[in-house]
Amino acid sequence: MRLIIDIAMTHIAGRGRQTLVAVIGVAVGVGFSIAMAALMQGGQDDFVEQLVNTMPHVQVTDEQRTARRQPAEDAFDAVAISGLRPRDDRRGIINPTEALSWLEGWIPGRFAPSLRTQGVIRYSSREVGAAIIGVDPEAEPAVSPIVGEFVQGSFAGLTAGGNNIVVGDTMAERLGAGLGDTVTAVSSEGLSRNFRIVGLFHTGTTARDEGEAYVLLKNAQILSARPNAINEIRIKLDDPNAASAVARRVEAEIGYKAVAWQEANESILEALVVRNVIMYTVVAAIMLVAGFGIYNIISTITHEKARDIAIMKSLGFGEADMRRLFLLEGVAIGAGGSALGWLLGFSLVYALSLVRFELAATGQEMTRLPIAWSVVHYIIASSFALGSAAVAGYLPARRAARLNPVDIIRGAT
Repeated sequence: MRLIIDIAMTHIAGRGRQTLVAVIGVAVGVGFSIAMAALMQGGQDDFVEQLVNTMPHVQVTDEQRTARRQPAEDAFDAVAISGLRPRDDRRGIINPTEALSWLEGWIPGRFAPSLRTQGVIRYSSREVGAAIIGVDPEAEPAVSPIVGEFVQGSFAGLTAGGNNIVVGDTMAERLGAGLGDTVTAVSSEGLSRNFRIVGLFHTGTTARDEGEAYVLLKNAQILSARPNAINEIRIKLDDPNAASAVARRVEAEIGYKAVAWQEANESILEALVVRNVIMYTVVAAIMLVAGFGIYNIISTITHEKARDIAIMKSLGFGEADMRRLFLLEGVAIGAGGSALGWLLGFSLVYALSLVRFELAATGQEMTRLPIAWSVVHYIIASSFALGSAAVAGYLPARRAARLNPVDIIRGAT
């Protein structure tokens, strides 16, 4: 085996310029594949992290997964019921104290009850539609991402009691209001109440910054004419990946709809899987192109070394040895390109991590490109490179192994 390795290295060194071009081709493919994978994986991880951090891991609402069975369906053998006028039930989650006590006994995380109602915030003849959310200021910081996102005031302003409100800075800008100003909140029931702004938050998510306002839970209950009611329980888990299992257990026990963050963003997560498939398909295509360069080099060596092959087979080298020889040459070029590609990939990823820019229009603010540093990217890129190199080396190796030494010596080829 050592003799075959020495012969393979001699063949590769004998065509130094072509070998260098092939190695550089593989290195460029591996390097850019690593950089692309790091950038795309970093963007995906950053996006998923934003999803996980900006919304509850599990959200329990006062909705039912399926419509309640009507009493008429039990009393009569009816095929269909039409003209049904359902009862207006505004109680929210029934027996909230019992539900919260049950959650407190086993939930692996934190939770907070709230009452969400739709309404309008008015100030100086201007109006903005908003979700008015009544919260418990002691439990809310454990589940809400806005607590640490205040540009003026703080969430703690709600704990002082009274008619206080915190709103997004974009909403305040649209209203022309500022910290300390008094705004009027009008609910969908037509009830109104004055609130003093004690905090302005900025999450970077436009829908929240201009469409959400937080008040004390009791004030939201009064405003919506729903005393002692809650219609949401938001849960933050120690392990976000356990959200689906927790949601199933909560829904089975309480009976209300419990949605895990994976279910709420199912279409987005499916799109990310498709994007990963596309990314690795592109990586495979890049490595395939680099493989053609290796194939060209090994084919040329096979053609030029035909007489050497004949002599070696005459000396007792078998077909397996010939295949092993030229396959080894292809893999050696792929390995050399992979090693150089690792260095190039690391340099590209490091350079991308230094890029700074500001984006403060819509969506999330960013100051750096999201980069994922992972050894897996290097292993995958090298695997593709070595795989294509092995295929590129095997085809000429198989042809070289089939050559008849007698025909070669006689000049038949």
